[in-house]
Amino acid sequence: MNESIAYCGLDCEGCKIYLAARETDKQEKKKIIEEIIDLCKTNYGVDFNLEDITDCDGCCSSGRVFQSCLNCEVRSCAIKKGFDNCAFCDEYACDKLSRIFNMEPRAKIRLDLMRAGV
Repeated sequence: MNESIAYCGLDCEGCKIYLAARETDKQEKKKIIEEIIDLCKTNYGVDFNLEDITDCDGCCSSGRVFQSCLNCEVRSCAIKKGFDNCAFCDEYACDKLSRIFNMEPRAKIRLDLMRAGV
């Protein structure tokens, strides 16, 4: 299982929160977090403070997971059903995933390839 691919097919390695967690330069990390705050406000209408953006090791990791990811209904569903990701679910692709696929079509491509065994 690739822990950098989220249950929904998003690539955590492309996530600024995931990248900020790996940044060793404190100033650069702060700059990335400020970008995250701006993106969340602009794109999702969510107001975060610097301390709200916690380190994340990826949606499927057993380590640190960002708060919004902890509350994700897709993640919760996949964990409850015991799947490594949604590609292996009998209900693939459900309405929960459709919302993500509309925002990020590459997530569907990733899961389709996994489902096909590629």
